[in-house]
Amino acid sequence: MGLIEAIEAEGMLENPPKFNVGDTVRVGYRIIEGGKERVQNFEGVVIAKKNGGIRETFTVRRLSFGVGVERCFPLHSPRIKYVTLVKAGKVRRAKLYYLRGLTGKAAKIKEKK
Repeated sequence: MGLIEAIEAEGMLENPPKFNVGDTVRVGYRIIEGGKERVQNFEGVVIAKKNGGIRETFTVRRLSFGVGVERCFPLHSPRIKYVTLVKAGKVRRAKLYYLRGLTGKAAKIKEKK
């Protein structure tokens, strides 16, 4: 194991949360405002997972007041308090970027049984 791999291994989570593209997740993200710290929830559909190792990220999309909001989270970030699986989705694509153009019932993802 090289020097870079050893440094990256220190920052990685031992057991990262298990979820896939198409799943609906609730991400608890720590936010620091002034001297206070709070947890803000962001719930939506995982539309992409990228990279691997310590650089792994996932993108969550949700509708907020009729406007699509996407947020990209680093999986191994110390600011992520939890990632909770709300609903497992059944999809046949690795990236769900096509959801950006859909709204309402057309943007619905089937649930795994």
